[in-house]
Amino acid sequence: MNFDFSKYNKIILVGSGGSGKSWLSKRIAEIVGYPLYHLDVEHWKPGWVMPPKEERAAWQREIMSGEKWIIDGNYHSTLELRFAAADLIVFLDINRVICLISAIKRQGKKRSDLPDYLEEKLFSKDFFEFLKWIWGYPKNSEKGQKTIMDLHEKYPEKEFLRIKSRKSVNKLIKENSHEYNI
Repeated sequence: MNFDFSKYNKIILVGSGGSGKSWLSKRIAEIVGYPLYHLDVEHWKPGWVMPPKEERAAWQREIMSGEKWIIDGNYHSTLELRFAAADLIVFLDINRVICLISAIKRQGKKRSDLPDYLEEKLFSKDFFEFLKWIWGYPKNSEKGQKTIMDLHEKYPEKEFLRIKSRKSVNKLIKENSHEYNI
């Protein structure tokens, strides 16, 4: 694949829930040494309360004013802000069955991409809604793959790395890790 993440200062990772955005963003951060921001950590307040869009957008503008960063997460209401600011968009376009299996496997486990004060309820109604969202992600025109591809068309000058398999993700990280002696 021969892709060099260090050529880019502002990197976003997008894709379906369970696609591996958080895992990959951590590996990229290890390789390039940039600050990493998980939107799930930054946005969710106690009780799974989401702050207003304006507050989320202001916070994102603040971190995006930095020289180098990696941001992991979708949040389609502010996605265009990140697309416009990024040098590189990494789209994990992983098969939805793989994403579903990944989401199910991580249920009940502590995740570093969520705030410490939040706990995912094992197989709750919200979890089943999340699985439904993952299943519909490839076809969802409002909060799914279509939005990402529309923004890709709108910002054709942005480097766009579309990854379609876990095998490709692993190969990409392995190549970059060797290059940077990680």
